[in-house]
Amino acid sequence: MKAQTTESTRTLMRTPLYPVHRRLGAKIVEFAGWRMPVQYDGVIQEHLAVRRSAGLFDVSHMGEIEIKGPNALALCQRLTANDVSRMKVSEAQYNLLLNDTGGIIDDLMIYRLQEDRFLLCVNAANTAKDANWIMDHAEGNADIRDVSDSYVLLALQGPAAQRVLQRSTALRLDELKPFHFSFGDISTVRCLVSRTGYTGEDGFELYCNPDQGEELWKLLMETGRDLGLRPVGLGARDTLRLERAFPLYGHELDEHITPLEARLEWVVKFSKGDFLGREPLLQQKKDGVKRKLVGLEPIESGIARSGYPIFKEGRSLGAVTSGTLSPTLRKPIAMGYVSSEEAVLDNALEIEVRGRRVKAKIAPLPFYRRSSERSAELGRSERRK
Repeated sequence: MKAQTTESTRTLMRTPLYPVHRRLGAKIVEFAGWRMPVQYDGVIQEHLAVRRSAGLFDVSHMGEIEIKGPNALALCQRLTANDVSRMKVSEAQYNLLLNDTGGIIDDLMIYRLQEDRFLLCVNAANTAKDANWIMDHAEGNADIRDVSDSYVLLALQGPAAQRVLQRSTALRLDELKPFHFSFGDISTVRCLVSRTGYTGEDGFELYCNPDQGEELWKLLMETGRDLGLRPVGLGARDTLRLERAFPLYGHELDEHITPLEARLEWVVKFSKGDFLGREPLLQQKKDGVKRKLVGLEPIESGIARSGYPIFKEGRSLGAVTSGTLSPTLRKPIAMGYVSSEEAVLDNALEIEVRGRRVKAKIAPLPFYRRSSERSAELGRSERRK
């Protein structure tokens, strides 16, 4: 079980791997109501380990909601933006849970376990909210349960991730395509193994029984030590996802932001028919959005952080949602919302950093691509010539 502990007047959760993190000397912080490792040896070192070899994350704070029954597919279709009916059993899908105005209640991953059984992996801080929302809008024969206590979730990410994991499983990982999953044993630990990720690198998510979480962690660390595998905390998870321009709920996404504003129109499948928020989104698509999420690159010294205001010739354009010093690119990067008319590449603007206006420009997203993606993109460009 995922345990609770009282700290001051607040109740904070611990994952089953909390003792492991303490033994490793991790710096523990509060995150989304949980006591989680933010770093072990340092954010930069952990970030670069994922880019160059492999890193192992405990993300058991994430929530899991199961929807099953004859009406399960129809319910998923009605409450989310993507087309769940396109999924086959053993496929995963990135999706958005929407409200009736088209705002984003949460972004999540859906796994189709059976024809009428789905597992939703949701953001930790939103688990209860999401479950209640789904239950409140359920119609027909669908069983909805928060099953978060049934899983430990580890993320193994990086170019060496497949080699690390293949040493301990008979699963043919080279045949497991992105956004697909399979059930199999990792040594003696039964897991749901999916191939997705939140770092921009190849990798796997491993769902297993909480009683075996520590065993699985130790097995992977021992198996991958010679390949450079190291434990990675939430600090590097954030810098990795920002380099890839993946949104973070509560920063780039919330209930007042729509997918069209957040560069997630590709997730919205209007062709699937009616779903919650469809009409407001169609109207917004017709009228045009008033703000857009963009990449930001300061060109003077200064790191833009969440909430810092953005200006253009003294006029307020919006605000930064996330910002950091990129360990891979060795320069400051950020994302934020600006008015649509100013959302133009290389547009010169200013970000207020600790009371000082810093020159910046709008930069293309994502900031980082894997070498294989860059090679493929270059090949496509050559073919178009």
